[in-house]
Amino acid sequence: MSGHSKWSTIKRKKGIADAKKSNVFAKISKIVSIAARDGGGDPEANYKLRLAIDKARAINMPLDNISRAIKKGTGELDDGSQIEEVVYEAYGPGGVAIIIETITDNKNRTVSEIKKILSDADGKLGGGGSVSWLFERKGTIRISSYSAADKEKIELLAIENDALDIIEEDSNLIIYSIPEKLSNLKEILEKEGIKIDSSEIELITKNPVKIDNKNILEKVEKLMEELGEHDDVNEIYSNIED
Repeated sequence: MSGHSKWSTIKRKKGIADAKKSNVFAKISKIVSIAARDGGGDPEANYKLRLAIDKARAINMPLDNISRAIKKGTGELDDGSQIEEVVYEAYGPGGVAIIIETITDNKNRTVSEIKKILSDADGKLGGGGSVSWLFERKGTIRISSYSAADKEKIELLAIENDALDIIEEDSNLIIYSIPEKLSNLKEILEKEGIKIDSSEIELITKNPVKIDNKNILEKVEKLMEELGEHDDVNEIYSNIED
């Protein structure tokens, strides 16, 4: 089985927590706006925007909200705020490598608060490139509902469409792809009647590290949960083996 990178348990918990937050629409709107700003407002020509729109639809965001977010990103609407993506590289308890992706309108506030969360958990910020070399960006599709026949069809379609890897974990299929080909692969699978649970571009650790020390593992989990509750935090990745 291929090692995969992400702190998936925490990410799932974070997803559930986020769905309960009153500001979840605002957070996803920022993701849509940034995608439109960076690659244009046409989802057919901007795969990141397509993925952001899919994420917005998954939480039942109204089409008007999505449209406004796109227009804000392209400059058609201007409310005076400036949002940007800021990525922090950090070390957690036991030297665990962590990457924290944020979306913020105030970098000074965000970095101060992230530093405090890390410090309280015996962690610290690292310099640029200090841990990012341990990860690689990949498109990730997760599928939980499939039959034996579906699995064979999924694997064949994935291989035919340049998937990088396919693994089965905890009764789930995980397909890794080149980021730019993720949307196309997702559409192909859906046209064949395959239900996709999630499709995202994620950072996958190259060499997962197994933590046997229960105390350190609990500290890391608490840290990840604290980071996940921060309003500016979009994604969190760790090199710990799930």
